[in-house]
Amino acid sequence: MAGTINKNNMSVAKVDDNRKVTTHRLIEMKQRGEKISMLTAYDYSMAKLIDQAGMDVILVGDSASNVMAGNVTTLPITLDQMIYHGKSVMKAVSRALVVVDLPFGTYQGNSKEALSSAIRVMKETHADCIKLEGGAEVRESIERILCAGIPIMGHLGLTPQSINKFGTYTVRAREEAEAKKLVEDAHLLEEIGCFALVLEKIPAALAARVASELTIPVIGIGAGGGVDGQVLVMHDMLGINQGFSPRFLRRYANLGEEITRAVQAYIEDVKSQDFPNEKEQY
Repeated sequence: MAGTINKNNMSVAKVDDNRKVTTHRLIEMKQRGEKISMLTAYDYSMAKLIDQAGMDVILVGDSASNVMAGNVTTLPITLDQMIYHGKSVMKAVSRALVVVDLPFGTYQGNSKEALSSAIRVMKETHADCIKLEGGAEVRESIERILCAGIPIMGHLGLTPQSINKFGTYTVRAREEAEAKKLVEDAHLLEEIGCFALVLEKIPAALAARVASELTIPVIGIGAGGGVDGQVLVMHDMLGINQGFSPRFLRRYANLGEEITRAVQAYIEDVKSQDFPNEKEQY
């Protein structure tokens, strides 16, 4: 179980339970009403810090396309790139469940290719499971992957890999027809064997309804507090990515400004010959 300690007026998570988080443990957490914490990571150093802090789930998200590679959407990132990030994260993690996104184009149109993509991720990264977007339209791919014994976390609502179809990042499932399909897809994903589900940017009441109807954990991002856990992009919540400020984002630090100040101080010290001083040389 986790407790909190206060240091310099900040609340710091203290994790006493260092057992490996598994898909089964997430279901147990839902059953006893314990909220699930989930955050993205893409490299060894940050993943190590996040894992040591006591994170339950680390998502190697295709958001790496945006925050690591500088792309406008998640679509350009490749399977090889996702495997690279997954490998880096897995080398750092001992406790958290690690989920790797299948990138756009590796599972949507061909279930055999979907299985091949998932197997590559699992074999080459040693991750715990994969995540993919969509409901009934990708059922065949999901079932084929599950038959190989690979755990899948689903993803409904705003699905960034379909951004060109939506044309906007606005809240999804406000209309009755789309909300009805989302509920149906959520039940379908549970029925065919997904162990958890992410709901992104949908009305809070709808997300709470889905979480109450499913036995598998439902993790939200911009989906209110009635779900079983929360996920954010690490660069957003730490203030490294400063150009993204949706309503659902809470910034827990402003590392963008801190890093800029530190770099500027270093530049000034180098230019003025203050660095290195006599104690900083051999």
